[in-house]
Amino acid sequence: MQTFDVVIVGAGAAGMMCAVEAGRRGRSVLILDHARAPGEKIRISGGGRCNFTNIHTGPQAFLSDNPRFCLSALRRYTPKDFIAAVDARGIAWHEKTLGQLFCDGSAVQIITMLTDAMAQAGVELRLGVGVERVDRAGEGFALTLSDGGRVSAASLVVATGGKSIPKMGATGWAYDVARQFGVPVTDTRPALVPLTFEIGLLEKWQPLSGVAVDAVVASGKTKFAEAMLFTHRGLSGPSILQISSYWREGQEIAVTMAPGQDVFATLKAAKQTNPRQAVHTALGALLPARLAQKLAEEAGARGNLADTPDAVLRALDTAVNGWRVKPVGSEGYRTAEVTLGGIDTHALNSNTMAANAVPGLYFIGECVDVTGWLGGYNFQWAWSSGWAAGQVV
Repeated sequence: MQTFDVVIVGAGAAGMMCAVEAGRRGRSVLILDHARAPGEKIRISGGGRCNFTNIHTGPQAFLSDNPRFCLSALRRYTPKDFIAAVDARGIAWHEKTLGQLFCDGSAVQIITMLTDAMAQAGVELRLGVGVERVDRAGEGFALTLSDGGRVSAASLVVATGGKSIPKMGATGWAYDVARQFGVPVTDTRPALVPLTFEIGLLEKWQPLSGVAVDAVVASGKTKFAEAMLFTHRGLSGPSILQISSYWREGQEIAVTMAPGQDVFATLKAAKQTNPRQAVHTALGALLPARLAQKLAEEAGARGNLADTPDAVLRALDTAVNGWRVKPVGSEGYRTAEVTLGGIDTHALNSNTMAANAVPGLYFIGECVDVTGWLGGYNFQWAWSSGWAAGQVV
């Protein structure tokens, strides 16, 4: 049986970050992944350009049953720290809206940066190998591998992520390991995921599939101002993905599709200056044409402005900026970018990511009950939590 100081299961963002840091400290490190290539979520992220961090990272952008848990790791390893590593590697990047940073080129550059750093730190990477069994072995752990091998280590780091995107091999393995060792797990659900409509509502709005509009979408007191997209299943786009982490089944969402615009006043003014104009044409000055036409039809405004009562124009104002709709569910883990919930942070040390009651056992990255907003926040949590564990394993 081969023995290492540290075995890390999961060669994603958090796992590779932890491996680099532990290896640089002179620890013997083995990192395992059942996938054939490391960092698959990195590779597909940001349309293949990897939205690798967000300059506005702070606790306000993370959901957890223990909101202050993320503070220690995020403060000690910041976006500036990861940007410095990217710059030192010579990877060109740019900032998009809302503080999101992307590679100018391929996301593979980030993966190569990490795998090269692991190699330089003496980390052993084994791909296409899963873990069949984990046992306590004295004060450490013994792992039985899918290739028939066995390895042991003083420290075991679980970095296998959550259940999102199962076609890439995502499973609930991290939660199984936690439960095996008595570490509590909070309820999990898909997050950053498109929302779906029941059949009647779907038939009504499905003709708008592909139409996008800048919108403010709210659930309770939480709101996001970003693009919204009508789909053949319901709603998607950044604002919907964001609000999906806060929305719960049975709740409505409130949608403002012309933020900052007084729709009634705009239509009333157009009625005075161009009374023969079709209502949907006038509304098209504020919204995409297909959306404007659909809303006008739904409001019964099929004629010109001159023939349209003010009451109908006010109804259109409400339809545009006061739309309240109740999704029936989400598209699930199949398309969810992350998993909400996970390893209970009350059972972990926020400085080290270690399980309080199980010496030598660590959980990092997405499997932990820390979920970021869309836009690079979850990668920063991976870097920060992986770095924190890497200082002590």
